[in-house]
Amino acid sequence: MKLLNLRLKNYRNCKDIELDLNADKILIIGKNAQGKTNILESIYFLSTLKSPRTSNNTELINFDAEKTEIESDIIKADTEIELGYIYTKDKTRELKINRVKSRPKDFKSVLKTVLFSTTDLLLLRGNPSDRRDWLDRAISQIYPAYDDRLSKYDKIRIQKNNFLKDLAKGNTFDETLLEVYNEQLVITGSNIIFLRKKFLKEIERIAREKHRIISETEDLKIAYDCSFLNGETELDDIVKNFHESLAERRIEEIRRCQACVGPHRDDIIFYINENEATKFASQGQQRTIVLALKLSELDIITDKTGDEPVLLLDDVLAELDDIRQNYLLKSINDRTQTIITSVDTVLFEEEFLKDVKIYKIENGAIK
Repeated sequence: MKLLNLRLKNYRNCKDIELDLNADKILIIGKNAQGKTNILESIYFLSTLKSPRTSNNTELINFDAEKTEIESDIIKADTEIELGYIYTKDKTRELKINRVKSRPKDFKSVLKTVLFSTTDLLLLRGNPSDRRDWLDRAISQIYPAYDDRLSKYDKIRIQKNNFLKDLAKGNTFDETLLEVYNEQLVITGSNIIFLRKKFLKEIERIAREKHRIISETEDLKIAYDCSFLNGETELDDIVKNFHESLAERRIEEIRRCQACVGPHRDDIIFYINENEATKFASQGQQRTIVLALKLSELDIITDKTGDEPVLLLDDVLAELDDIRQNYLLKSINDRTQTIITSVDTVLFEEEFLKDVKIYKIENGAIK
């Protein structure tokens, strides 16, 4: 899979940009706040219809414009595909594949990407929601329908929360309605947990090997932290335990006016040599874990979809030491198109730069 070009109109500070990306390695250099991260964000957005930086898509539109446009031609399985996305300030959007209107599910199935940014390096130090977001984004690249499950679950959870809040205001308690909400949460939430655990098992197998190569002696383990599970992985067991936990915490949920049980409260725990990494690992050790995870995402997406995803590296090399920089650059498969942003070319060896297409961006324009 390869991006042939990218066209942006009024995407953040990139008012009118067209890039020829028909190369295996592309380097975009520029000072901070010039627009290089916006370019990678737009590519990732074409892949997922989500921004890693905001949930409000109107923020993607340039201040002086009424709409933003992203277009790209892609080679996938020897077939050229054109993707087009338009979003307006009145929150209407248009998705097109080969200039034909498309459903979100079909649109997201075309382009696969792995984004590795400086914020990812803080994954272990962040909140549980940050780790859940990382996990959900990774799974969605393999199973496009997974996003629909997340959306459905969140919708039911919000409805249940509103029901509990109304109950606290003195509304009549409707036992049947509460049971309906709980049953829907169990069905949808159990599927989410099942897929999360399955994916973590797969990525752990690959990441452990990569992590050991970098660290030489350390062993990485990944655990899914769910309040009502003790290692169960079968869907029927997850459903059973989910039901039991809801019954046990029923009074607490009514008192707190919110759903206290489910995948929206779960976390991912990383261990190095049996020690919890968030508590005991150094900054370098934590970055090694994230590096291993991101490279493992590439392998999993390729294995599951048959397509080599596009790798997006956003200013991340400057945050890695020489050992991790070298491992990252040498681990990139020749078949993997890689688009890198950096302040300058100092971090790259001359041999690496020989085969790289280089662009310079300044104030949202290519120079």
